[in-house]
Amino acid sequence: MVDITHKSNTLRIATAQAIVQVSKAETITAIQERNVPKGDVFEMAKAAGFLAVKKTPDLLPDCHPIPVEYTGVNYRIEDLTIVIELTVKTIYKTGVEVEAMHGASVVALTMYDMLKPIDKGVEIRNIRLLEKKGGKSDRKAIPENLKTAVIVCSDSISNGIGEDKSGKKIIEKLEALKIAASDYSIVADDKASIQEKIKSLCLADYQLILITGGTGLSHRDVTPEAVSELIEKEIPGIAETARNYGQDRMPTAMLSRSVGGLIGETLVITMPGSTGGVAEYMDALFPQVLHVFSVIEGKKHD
Repeated sequence: MVDITHKSNTLRIATAQAIVQVSKAETITAIQERNVPKGDVFEMAKAAGFLAVKKTPDLLPDCHPIPVEYTGVNYRIEDLTIVIELTVKTIYKTGVEVEAMHGASVVALTMYDMLKPIDKGVEIRNIRLLEKKGGKSDRKAIPENLKTAVIVCSDSISNGIGEDKSGKKIIEKLEALKIAASDYSIVADDKASIQEKIKSLCLADYQLILITGGTGLSHRDVTPEAVSELIEKEIPGIAETARNYGQDRMPTAMLSRSVGGLIGETLVITMPGSTGGVAEYMDALFPQVLHVFSVIEGKKHD
């Protein structure tokens, strides 16, 4: 199965459609008047659709089991055609379009089974996805030419002892989003040095500064203090989201003191110094955190 452990839970919605075509008006009348020998077609088919949605992972090998939090079935009669629309909702890491299409197809098949004794001309047509929301399909466009810098805060690496991995991991994650880091630097765990570097980047009109290292609890971990003194508008949700994401994967994530906010119109985010920590922060925050630039420009919150 596809690994979705790095994804975050979001509201996922999918609506699928199936068409059942009958061959005579008497069939439609029997359905509406509940005179079909096998029972109430609409209610039986709806119940079958509910079961099908829940059982989708049991039948499709690569389909993840998910918490189905809503399923709704609606019918519309158009002449000799019954239009079925089935909607599934969940708050999870992966979409529900397969569940919706499977449910709609079973609703249609149940109708076929119940109607064939009275109408030999029944057909199932056009099972398709009408709409899906959540996940990649709803992501805001990533700003073009985002001037971005990466700062590594580390005494040892700045002194030539050891090799930077976390800063390079940030750059790798940015490249996957088609964002280039125009500036990459290593500074010591010194408040004045960190602040000097940040100020120089802001003066050079950098829009995004990502800092790794110095967010822990040792006496040399001063990155949050250095950044907090410069931040003009703190955005608490950034660090809250990243820590919550990390907490689900590593209990010690609660000890990170990362911060995030705006210095003028420059977004500054601090991250842990470990490679795994920055990977989790990037997965938790991007690309959705980039919506801040649309907000800065005065665009509507969607």
